Amino acid sequence: MPAPVPYLHFAGDADGALRFYRSVFGGELHLHTFADFGREDGPPHLVAHGELRGPVDLFGADDPGDAAGPSTSGIMLALLGAGDAETSQRWFDALAAGGTVVDPLQRRAWGDVDGQVTDRYGLTWLIGFSPAS
Repeated sequence: MPAPVPYLHFAGDADGALRFYRSVFGGELHLHTFADFGREDGPPHLVAHGELRGPVDLFGADDPGDAAGPSTSGIMLALLGAGDAETSQRWFDALAAGGTVVDPLQRRAWGDVDGQVTDRYGLTWLIGFSPAS
């Protein structure tokens, strides 16, 4: 069974946001504009549907209305065990650029390493790994 994939709605900056996430996580990005889908409910250059497929899957689109960017009150995106130590550190640092470190990436009492960061688009990520013994 496939895992849930977050579908993020942006206020006109889905293209930049999804390209940012591709720069952080890698993977393959496909963007389809309103014009591509024949939509006339917003500017033709806006993203009607975008898919990032790779180590981290994300979907996204622009909301042509007066919507704000993504809001994740009461939720965070967990990448626990999704990458090794080097990958997790790289993801954490890249997400922190232009964002806010909520809790630094650090070893916990139980032996694992994790931390929290809110990226420049307002999404909070919990990134962690188990160090090699």
